Amino acid sequence: MKRVPGNSELVWAALLWAALLGAFPALAQSDTGELQLAVTDPSGSGLKSTVQLVSQANQYRYTFTTDDRGNLDVRRLPYGIYQIQIEASAFAEVSEPLEIRSALPLHRTVRLRIASVSESLKVSASATLIDPYRAGSVNEMGLATIQGRMTALPGRSMQDLVNSEPGWLYEGNAVLHPRGSEYQTQFVVDGIPLTDNRSPSFGPEAADADDVESVAIYTAGIPAEFGRKMGGVVVVNTLQNEEPGVSGQLTLFGGTYATGGIDTQDQYTWKGNTVGFSGSGNMTSHYLNPVVPENYTNNGTTGDFSLSYERELTPKDRLTLIARHELARYAIPNELVQENGAYLPNSNNDTGCPPVPPVDEPSDCVFIPGGQLQTGDNFETMGSVAYQHIFSPNLVGVARAMSRDNAIDFYSNPVSWPLIAAQHNDFKEIYFNGSVSVHRGRQEWKTGVESDNIFLHENFSYVMPDCADLSDPQCPISLGILDAGATTFAFAGSRPDLEQAAYVQDAVRLGNWSVDAGLRWDHYQLLLNQNAFSPRVAVSRYFPSAGVNVHGSYDRIFQTPSFENILLSSSPRAEALDTSVPAVQLPVEPSHGDYYELGATKAFYGKLRMDANMFRRDVNNYADDSQVLSTGISFPIAFRKAVLYGAEAKLEVQRWGKFSGFGSYSYIVGNAWYPVTGGLFLGDDATSAVTQLTGHFPDSQDQRNTMRARVFYQVVPRLWLAAGSDSNSGLPFQPDLTPQQYATEYGQVVIDHLNFNRDRIRPYFTQNASVGAELWEREKASIRLQGDAANVSNALEVIDFGGLFSGNALGPGRQFTLRLVAAF
Repeated sequence: MKRVPGNSELVWAALLWAALLGAFPALAQSDTGELQLAVTDPSGSGLKSTVQLVSQANQYRYTFTTDDRGNLDVRRLPYGIYQIQIEASAFAEVSEPLEIRSALPLHRTVRLRIASVSESLKVSASATLIDPYRAGSVNEMGLATIQGRMTALPGRSMQDLVNSEPGWLYEGNAVLHPRGSEYQTQFVVDGIPLTDNRSPSFGPEAADADDVESVAIYTAGIPAEFGRKMGGVVVVNTLQNEEPGVSGQLTLFGGTYATGGIDTQDQYTWKGNTVGFSGSGNMTSHYLNPVVPENYTNNGTTGDFSLSYERELTPKDRLTLIARHELARYAIPNELVQENGAYLPNSNNDTGCPPVPPVDEPSDCVFIPGGQLQTGDNFETMGSVAYQHIFSPNLVGVARAMSRDNAIDFYSNPVSWPLIAAQHNDFKEIYFNGSVSVHRGRQEWKTGVESDNIFLHENFSYVMPDCADLSDPQCPISLGILDAGATTFAFAGSRPDLEQAAYVQDAVRLGNWSVDAGLRWDHYQLLLNQNAFSPRVAVSRYFPSAGVNVHGSYDRIFQTPSFENILLSSSPRAEALDTSVPAVQLPVEPSHGDYYELGATKAFYGKLRMDANMFRRDVNNYADDSQVLSTGISFPIAFRKAVLYGAEAKLEVQRWGKFSGFGSYSYIVGNAWYPVTGGLFLGDDATSAVTQLTGHFPDSQDQRNTMRARVFYQVVPRLWLAAGSDSNSGLPFQPDLTPQQYATEYGQVVIDHLNFNRDRIRPYFTQNASVGAELWEREKASIRLQGDAANVSNALEVIDFGGLFSGNALGPGRQFTLRLVAAF
C-alpha cells in the first residue's frame, strides 16, 4: 500500500523546498550519520548491555551502555565501516560489522542468545582499518589521538593538531598553510563554518583541543557543501555522545614559559535532554612567535566558555542550542631595537654605528629609545540554533542559524617605533545554512543553500614619532626606515560582505566503485560582485584481492579574499601612507582554481595503513598578504596565478603489539607569477607592481621537504612512552639587507640559520618525548597524567624570516609540560 504523507510532513516539505529556493536557509553536517540500536534477549525484551563501536579508519573507539530497555542512540558517526561488539551478563557476546553511509539514522536490532558453557568470541577490528568505499581522501582524528597529543601553548592547540598532518605547515604565529595556500583555511565547528583567520594574532582559537571529540580534514575531494575558503577544510565536532547522567573532564596543565591553564567540560543527560558546559583559562609568556631569541614582550592570556543544550523533542525532531564566548589578550614581541634601543645610521652614514651605549655619541648616528610595548586583544561571542526533522526513513532536513560579534584591537605605547599605531576592528556576522538529505538505493543525495552576511567595521590610525619636523634626525623618514608619507593617519570605514551559495551533491556506490559528485554556486559581493559555478568529483576503486583503495579527485574552487583590513587597503585614503611614488591600488578578486589529486590507501597485515597522494593546484588571482608599513597589520593582495604541486605519504600503526604511531612525509613546490592583480602597493612595492609584469618566484610556503613522526610504546596497561620528531627543509625569504646588517638587528645566531646563497632558511630538526600514566580508574572515571618535553635538543627554529619590522618568527625553545586529566 502506498504511504500518503500527513499534513505535518507536507508542511515541513514545503518549508524545506522553500529553503532551497532561498526563503528559509538551513544547515548541513558533512559525512556523519547516526546509529539507533536496540538490544533484546531471546524473547524480544529490551536488555541493558555494553556496546563497543570501533572504526580504525576513522580513529573511532567508544564504549557505550544502553538504557534499561536496551536502546542506544549514537550520533555524529563519521561515514565508514565499523565493528560493533555487544556484551551482557549471561548472554553470548555478539560482534558484527556495520556501515554508516547516510545522514539518515541507521536502525539496527540485535537479539542476544544465552551463552553456552566456556563460550568465547574472538573479535578483530582489522576489517575497519581502511574504508573501501571512500571516494576521496580525508584525514580523521579520533579521541585517542586528541588526548595523546603533545601539550600546546595557549591559543594554538587546534592548529597544532592540524599541523601534524602531511601537507600542512606553519608560518609565524600558528598561521596554517594547507598545500602551499596562503591562509584560506576554513574551520567548521559543530556545523558552523568560520572563514576568518583563527591564528593567535588574528582571532580566537576555533576550538580548544580539550573540547574536541573528533576532527576531519579535507585538502582534496572536498564536498560541494564547503566553499569560500578552500585551501583546507577542518571539520570539528565538540558535542559529546549523550549518555544518561553526569559526565565530564577537568584538565590542569603547566610548564615552561610560565605556561598554565585549566579546562573543564561537563555534561548532564536526562530523558532526551542534554546540557553541556565547557570553560577554560590559560596564560603563557610565549604566546606569539618572537622575532629574536630573547622572546621580548610575549605574554598572553586566553579564556573561553560555552553552553549547549540538545533536546529530543520527538523521535523525529531534535533541537540544538549553542552559545560561546572567547577572548585573548597578548603583547606583540619586540625586536632588539624596539626593546633595548639602538643607534641607527642616518642618511650620511655608510659605515655603521656602535652598540649601545657608546662613549661619545657619533654625529652620523641617531639614538632610538627602546621600551616599546604593543598589545592586542580579540573577543568573540557567538550563538547558534539547529533544528532537525526526519520526514521518512529516506529523507531528513536540518535548519541552522548563527550570529556572532568579533572584535580585534591593537595598541601602542608612546615610545613605540617606527609607528605609534592603533586599530579597532570588528565584524558582525549573520549566517544561515540548510540541507536536505535523501537516501535512495545506492545513492545519497544532499542539496542545500547558505547565506552569510558579514558587516565589517575598520578603524586604524598612527602617529609617526619625531616627525613634526621632517628634518628631525630621529624621524623614521629621515632615517630611511620609512618612505615619505603621512606622519599622522586615520581611517574608519564600514561595508557589508554579502555571500550566498547553493549546492547539490551525490554519493554513489557501484560494486567496488564509489563516486562523490557535486556542483556548487557561489555569489560574492564586497568590493566586487562575482558569481561562479564549481563542479567537483571524486572517484575510487577498491581492489579486494590487494586490499587497496585507489582514488582520484577534481575540485573546481571559488575562493573569496580575506577580509582583514580590506576596506583600509582599498580606500583612496591609503595612498597617503606612502607618497614617495604613486600608490598602486587594485581590487582583490576572488581566486579561481583547479585542484587535482591521485592517491591510494592500503592496509598491511591488518595493523598498518599507508596513505599516499600526489596533487596539483592551479590557481588564478592567487591570494597572498602584505602589511601596513611596519605595523604587522595585514591586508590581502593577489598575483596573476600560482602552481602548487607535490606528494604526501603517511604510515599509521593503529596497534601492533605494544607499539602504535605514525610517520609522514610531504613534498611541496610552489611558484607564483607576476604581475600583481589585486591589493595595495606602496613605495618600492608600487614600483615593482608597475614594472614587474613577467616571471615567477617561490611561493612563501614553498617548503620542499617536511617529515614528522611519533611512536608510542605501551610499557604496561597503565603506562606508555612516546617519542617524535619534526624535520623541515626551510621556507624561502627575500633579503633586502646584507647579512651584516641583519646581524645588527637580530643577532648573529639568527642569521646563521639563513642561507643567503639560496635565499632559504636552513633546515631544522626537533625532537619531542612524552610519558603518560593512568593513575586511577574505576568504571568510567579515571585520572591521567602526561608529561611532555618539546624541542628536546633546544634547537633554534627559524620558522619564517621577513626582514626588519615585517614578520620574523622563531619557534619556542626546549619546553617541559605536565597535564593532569580527571574524567568522570
